[in-house]
This record gives sequence, structure tokens and C-alpha cells, in this order.
Amino acid sequence: MDEGLDGLVDVDRYPLAAPGTAAWEDAVRRARDGLRTEGCTVLAGFVRPSAVDGLRRECASVAPRAYLEVETVNVYNTAADASLPAGHPAHVTMQRGNAFVPRDAIPADFAVHRLYTSPGFRRFVAACFALDEVHELADPLAGLCVNVVAPGREHPWHFDTNEFAVSLLTQQADRGGVFEYCPRIRSAQAENVDDVAAVLAGRGGHLVRRLALRPGDLQLFAGRYALHRVTAVEGGTPRHTAVFAYSERLGVVGAVARTRQLFGRVLPEHLAAQGHAVRVDELLD
Repeated sequence: MDEGLDGLVDVDRYPLAAPGTAAWEDAVRRARDGLRTEGCTVLAGFVRPSAVDGLRRECASVAPRAYLEVETVNVYNTAADASLPAGHPAHVTMQRGNAFVPRDAIPADFAVHRLYTSPGFRRFVAACFALDEVHELADPLAGLCVNVVAPGREHPWHFDTNEFAVSLLTQQADRGGVFEYCPRIRSAQAENVDDVAAVLAGRGGHLVRRLALRPGDLQLFAGRYALHRVTAVEGGTPRHTAVFAYSERLGVVGAVARTRQLFGRVLPEHLAAQGHAVRVDELLD
């Protein structure tokens, strides 16, 4: 395999450098089936067992550089809006306690960085999402990051700003830290606030699905329209996940307010892009 990933990825099951082969087509088909029926798919054992511990150690080494500011948020990550009717889920607040290591704090020779920039990986991800092509973000902070959920903290219910998400669990919590989601609970045309409110109130259990992820599993997820969270981490081990952000468009840079919220700072690239964001829908976030 090229691109220096042969020691990292299980290329027998996921031959990134061999599109069109039987194994590649089978992996893509399984991913598309899961995304179509569940809004999510897990490619188990994407990382070779022999490489999992090295992956864990690398991400754990940069975890102290994560930016953390515990915030009171709603599912849309929007400011309070008194014009919304009583009972609207935007009025329900939660504590967001996860932290992010930005891309510029992750060395270029780390496995997750090499994977993020790999043309073969990018081609494979695009195929799994049935897209012609995906691109790295032009954002120097948000394109690749490590999500850190420390013991006693959680990443509460929320929606993603991107239509799709790619992540790789690198360190599992002792207990808790379970990924839960409600596939297609809203659409580009409708917020479906009744079901969202029911989940937040604990009355929507029938809408919630749970994933048992293991380190080295690659998760592909349609997070724009799925309400999701990581439950509170328990025990002494933080939960670490590498998050790979791609876009169908070139030159995508995060919004100033959202970037400052997640990373505690903005760069000239964010200021230059301010006011030029292109939205794919008119949803609240």
C-alpha cells in the first residue's frame, strides 16, 4: 500500500489504494448500506490491532493541548432566543464538557494526520458517502482534531454543522462514554422539534440508538440531521476520538464565533472568511 499507511490500516479488509477491487467494493457497499438504513456505519477493525496502541499513545500525548471551557449550550449551539415558543428544544440547556485538540497541535507525522491527508483515504470516504470527491478543510484548526472527553464530563446532545462526519476512536473510557444518536430526526426542510424535545426530556428512548465502539473502529456518520451525544465518561480514563473533517467544497473555513467556542482562538484565515459561509439549509444551527 502507498502513502505510508500499510502498517496502520487493515488493507486486506479496507484496501484504500486499490479502488475497484472486490474488497474495496465490499467495504464501500457495507458502509453505504449502513448510512442509508441507520444514518451511521462502523468499519470495525479499520486500524490494524498491532497499530492501535501506537495510535492511542500519539493522541494521548497531545490531549493536554486540548482547549476546554465548560459551557452551557443547547442542541443547536445557538444563543438564547426568547422569540421561540415555550417547549422548544432550543430552551433546554446542558453542560458541554468535551475539549478539542486543534490540527495545528497534531504533528504531521502522527498516524491520524497522515490518514487525514491521504488521497486514498479521502477517495474511500467519498465513495462510502456516495460523493464524487471530498476535500480537506482549509481551516488550520478544525480540519483534523482530537476530541477529548475527560472523566466526569460529556458531550451532550447536539447536531453537527457538517452534513457528514468521520471519526476514529483511539482511546476508550473505563465506563460510560457511549455514543448515542437519533438518525434522521430532522431534515433539511424540517426541524421536527417535537421528537427532539422528547429525546431531551427522556421520553424519546425509542428514537435513540447506541454504538459499541472499540479503539481502531472507523465511524462514518450523517451528523447534520441526527441528534447525537457522548454520555458521561466514568472511571479514570478519558475518551479520545480523532475527528476528520472533509467537505464537498474547496476552501471551507469555520465561522469565527464557532471556532472561538471550540478552540479558544481564531486565526487570520477565519477572519478573512467571515461573512462568506455557504449554507446547505436553513436549519437553526
